[in-house]
Amino acid sequence: MRTQLPPEQLARDERFHRITTAERFADERMKGAAEQRRVDPASEESFDRARRQMHGIFVGEIQALEGAGRTAFDYSTDETPFAMKLDMARQCWDEARHVEISLMLGDHMGTDVGEFSEAVTLFEAACHPDPVFRLAGVNRALEGLAIDVFTTMRDFAIEMDDPVLEFCEDWMLADEVTHVKMGSTWLRELTKDDKDRQTKALEFQRTVDGLFNFRGARGETREAAIQLARRFREMAGFDTSEIDEIARMAEQQREQYLTAY
Repeated sequence: MRTQLPPEQLARDERFHRITTAERFADERMKGAAEQRRVDPASEESFDRARRQMHGIFVGEIQALEGAGRTAFDYSTDETPFAMKLDMARQCWDEARHVEISLMLGDHMGTDVGEFSEAVTLFEAACHPDPVFRLAGVNRALEGLAIDVFTTMRDFAIEMDDPVLEFCEDWMLADEVTHVKMGSTWLRELTKDDKDRQTKALEFQRTVDGLFNFRGARGETREAAIQLARRFREMAGFDTSEIDEIARMAEQQREQYLTAY
């Protein structure tokens, strides 16, 4: 099996409709300012927005499984300690379970596989040649986003009085905290004697976080489409200044977007 698999070689069946990352973010811009606000359970749009988000979670879990698997396989034990490989294998197990849960939640919510498009943006972040950058971009930035998304979806399920969705999101949220914590721990361990490498990896993380603020859709107000989950992020190894920085970036992006549109 080859190492460093490029995103275009990910296997999918005929049900999936793949788009590029550029197309994905162009589509995000076209959705308008309404997408920056939280899903109102009483609104007519709530059902379709929740289904689209659930499909996005589903394909994201597939790519998270593929990304963790590649990180476990792509490097020698000189580059990544065997204990880290075990953690990545454990994450694969979790992500495979998340794929199954998300698939069943799609059925529960009336969503078909491939009804919405798939961009391979998450897996692209898992293709960086430096494993430390993968930990920063995937385990800390994108799995950190998953903490925020699952918290938001769990709270939405509570408001919708949907115990199935609430239980599943809460279950997966616990795993995501673990995945981010593993990334935080191993990033610091692998760069403890190379602060320049650590700094560059964290800069890469901020770039990924900036992309996935979705024009400022993430935030700490109740009206934000994606709630920034401070408590769970702290449990996962983020310090206060890091969370503050994500909140600041999101606020700046929201102001810039609303000014432009």
